[in-house]
Amino acid sequence: MGVYLILIIPVLLLSMFVQWRFRNKFSMYAEMQLSSGLSGKEVAERMLHDNGIYDVRVMSTEGQLTDHYNPSDKTVNLSTDVYYSRSVAAAAVAAHECGHAVQQAKSYNWLQLRSSMVPVVSISSNLLQWVLLIGILLIGFTGNPIVLAIGVVGLALVTVFSIITLPVEFDASNRALAWLKNNSGVMQTQEENAQAKDALWWAAMTYVVAAVGALANLLYYASMLFGRSRD
Repeated sequence: MGVYLILIIPVLLLSMFVQWRFRNKFSMYAEMQLSSGLSGKEVAERMLHDNGIYDVRVMSTEGQLTDHYNPSDKTVNLSTDVYYSRSVAAAAVAAHECGHAVQQAKSYNWLQLRSSMVPVVSISSNLLQWVLLIGILLIGFTGNPIVLAIGVVGLALVTVFSIITLPVEFDASNRALAWLKNNSGVMQTQEENAQAKDALWWAAMTYVVAAVGALANLLYYASMLFGRSRD
């Protein structure tokens, strides 16, 4: 339990701070209207077309902060607040998601690797909680570490996936910010570009914290497995 507290509690506190900061920044920049008056949908369509991408649809999806790019059906899915909004935050998020579409169009290696791992990681994530629980019970009552070892392998896959996600997200933001900076028809002031950069930086930090959390979780269960194995 002591190891768990040392590894997990600081990560939880950091995650709470980053999530709070990100939502605070997003809410603040969502109140700042773009000088160009473009909506998130219009920004997304313009970035796609500027990159020669015409087979990707821009769609509205329910929920808040549910924005994502789906490489399997080539859709940029923007939450309602982003799709219709004409704010700095909406433009930044829309451009970021289109950054993923540009990655796919240019066969960006990290995106391809991440996409290939999605099916396996999805299955692992759904089963991990039960595998780890059963593994802990078995190793506690019988000393058999096999099931817990399987759980640790699953956690390792999730951790690798989280780490691979980092260059994908940072690169998408960099593509978005470069495009926004070079398109004065979208963001017409340096202040708007600085605000977009700030919003996307905090969004990226949520992925960093998620990766750190996955690694801490892996280390905890791995220490439990190898500690019992030595016994």
